[in-house]
Amino acid sequence: MRFDDLPLGQRPAGRWSLTADWIVVDTDQGRRLVHGGEVVIENDRILFAGKRFDGEVSARFDMGAALVAPGFVDLDALSDLDTTLLAHDNWPSEKKGRVWPQSYVDRGPYEMYSPEELVAQKRFAFGQLLLNGITSAAPIASLFYREWGETVAEFSAAADAAQDMGLRVWLGPAYRAGGMVVDETGAMHARFDEDRGLQGLDDAIGFAQSVQGRDLVSPMLAPDRVETCTQTLLERTMAAAEDLDCPVRLHMAQGMMELQTVQSLHNKTAPQWLNSFDALSPRLLAPHGTVADDTDLALYRDNGVTVIHCPLVAARHGGALRSFARLRDMGINLAMGTDTAPPDMVLNMAVGMMACRMQDGHTSITSAEMFDAATLNGAKALRRDDIGVLRAGAKADIAVFDMADSYMAPRIDPVQTLILGATGRVTRATIVDGRLSMRNGDVAGIDMQAARAAMQDQFDGLVEKYPERTLGHPPVEQIFPPTFPLMNGD
Repeated sequence: MRFDDLPLGQRPAGRWSLTADWIVVDTDQGRRLVHGGEVVIENDRILFAGKRFDGEVSARFDMGAALVAPGFVDLDALSDLDTTLLAHDNWPSEKKGRVWPQSYVDRGPYEMYSPEELVAQKRFAFGQLLLNGITSAAPIASLFYREWGETVAEFSAAADAAQDMGLRVWLGPAYRAGGMVVDETGAMHARFDEDRGLQGLDDAIGFAQSVQGRDLVSPMLAPDRVETCTQTLLERTMAAAEDLDCPVRLHMAQGMMELQTVQSLHNKTAPQWLNSFDALSPRLLAPHGTVADDTDLALYRDNGVTVIHCPLVAARHGGALRSFARLRDMGINLAMGTDTAPPDMVLNMAVGMMACRMQDGHTSITSAEMFDAATLNGAKALRRDDIGVLRAGAKADIAVFDMADSYMAPRIDPVQTLILGATGRVTRATIVDGRLSMRNGDVAGIDMQAARAAMQDQFDGLVEKYPERTLGHPPVEQIFPPTFPLMNGD
């Protein structure tokens, strides 16, 4: 049987192997490249990773000019439609529907997607992750387009989708105690409803308890953004995480609006505020960190907080982590997140390296360090030693990258070549838990071409609703003008 004939969504029978020109292998002495190596898989585990396996296998598949590597761990993986793309050339955010106007709050916020659309979004997003060699993910979505928070029903469906499609996920419905509102003068204010936030936490705890023990789904608590939370909500969140033994992800130190809001509310930056009531801990995953100051970073280090580095989405809006090398040298664990569309971890690694070198020089970061951040460090943040690695005994979570693709010419070292090629489009196959979840652009459990068309229809429908939730309610063409004026008649 050829590799291309293996059925999607299933584990090949018996003990089987992949051979390739290059394999990334984890050993007791550290990570190594093996030229002409082999990975042997049995059920959900890697049995062997090295030069050549002496035992018997039922099937051996030669991937040829390819890099076989541990799958990526994405701790801020987009699971809805990426409306940050609409902010690429359109600002300020409070005049472009990124902050609720008081008039929208007065008429009553509502769900802008149907329950069926929300489930379809997550299935499509999971497919996109698998297309890019991501085997473990902690999904994230925006609450700007929701009535308030995410629901248990949609996350129960998301858990089923991950199980069906073959993606390892950490899931939890996002909840909040408040949000930002812009008044008619353009001034922004924080508005809170703590009881509603605490109910969201209770719902999230119930969901977490319901998914514990599933093989591909683990619980996570996900308070939305630090400026939308109260001290009580965060204290109870961290206590619940201890009881559930799960991670907590909280977006903070990520932008000037947040920084100014938290300082006005608490006279501290977000990390300093959380530290004042002992809410910083190794369980905490903190995306972005692009406006963290020296004191913030020291608090992250001293409390074992993981910073989730999302370089592509930050760079698109003029931001950057300052810097990967600096946080690394401080001893802070740096994991990776994509947080945008497409969820291209290879491109994220490339942009992350560029941003670091622009700030700290050519020798400030290596391809190995960035690759480790996208694999090993994410696993460490989740307190797992059996993912993000390729070694005997680890989970069979594997990505296969085509080194013969035209994107990759000329080839040098395979990891450096992958990052220099800067595209996840060369991902040939993604294997999760020993299952073939993606091969040659086909994803188990979903027709991606049909799903893309459906997602575009959803996105277009959302854009049409923007005037309802934009300050002054201007027409869509004023909120999002085209790059160049449309020709008459268009």
